[in-house]
Amino acid sequence: MDKKRIGILTSGGDCPGLNAAIRAAAKSAIAAGYDVIGIIRGWQGLLGEKSNIILLDRINTSNIIDRGGTILSTSRTSPFDIEDGPQQVLNSVKRLGLEGLIVLGGDGTLNCTLEMWQMGLPVIGIPKTIDNDVRGTEYCIGFQTAVQVATDALDRLRSTAASHHRVMILEVMGRNAGWIATYAGMANGADFILIPEIIMDDKKIDRLIQMLVDRGKRGISFSIIVVAEGTMIKGKTHKYNIEGKSSKLGGVGRFMAEIISSRTDFNTRFSALGYVQRGGTPVAYDRSLATHFGVRAIELVKEGKYGRLVALKNNKVTDVPLEKVQGGIRPVDLSIYKVAEKFFG
Repeated sequence: MDKKRIGILTSGGDCPGLNAAIRAAAKSAIAAGYDVIGIIRGWQGLLGEKSNIILLDRINTSNIIDRGGTILSTSRTSPFDIEDGPQQVLNSVKRLGLEGLIVLGGDGTLNCTLEMWQMGLPVIGIPKTIDNDVRGTEYCIGFQTAVQVATDALDRLRSTAASHHRVMILEVMGRNAGWIATYAGMANGADFILIPEIIMDDKKIDRLIQMLVDRGKRGISFSIIVVAEGTMIKGKTHKYNIEGKSSKLGGVGRFMAEIISSRTDFNTRFSALGYVQRGGTPVAYDRSLATHFGVRAIELVKEGKYGRLVALKNNKVTDVPLEKVQGGIRPVDLSIYKVAEKFFG
């Protein structure tokens, strides 16, 4: 009798911990008697008449738990981006003989996965994104590593800021949610944190400037500010870049540095962490979380429970209906932000 087959793909931006999840899901599935098919480059690997796949076995899923990125590669292609794309995916899954498909993705990928489920594709979602903004789960794979990278960068900037008596601004990722900025800023003891959930109007900018002035009066000659890339300044365009001319998101940190320089005598510098946050070795938490998520996904496969999202709720790995990802991104819980805010300045 032929073995049952399950497929796995990673879609959207890469992040640390993807390989740990692939490893856990593949090895759990193999132990349960499945052949595991890896789809190369996300949904793109299922488009067209010939699928781009590899067999995931015990050998090629060994020694990858600490590896960054994804051995399956990824892309931002959605089946809904091309004509008849969803049907092509359904045809490929049938042609490959897949009982179901495990999809690792962020908000955009998982909403696409939900639509494919509604069209009849048996799917299970695993949340991964350094932005940590997927609804239905408390943490996503990759977030804790990104926070650690950002915290390390802030710690390094602090010593430079103190040595040169500067205001140092670090811009981190976070298009629509400021989870990385909030957690990294809190861990570093940053003197101010700017996030997309809180628009910087004139009153808040005045507060920031006054905080810097007050620190100077107390004899503290340096400050650390962390800003999420999607932070909005009232009355100004939401989109920046390093040159301040493009519509590409990013560069708000530099914009804030210019505001501070124009209104104070503080020597102000700006750094953007950029894609460094996405890459490299996942921290222990992300490896463990990814392993738990991968194992739970295969338990759902064995139970025939498709249309589910593996999730962390109340610090326990569980699953929720895939529909939970709807409704936009999950913003920062402002009660957490207010803890960090108590120590501003």
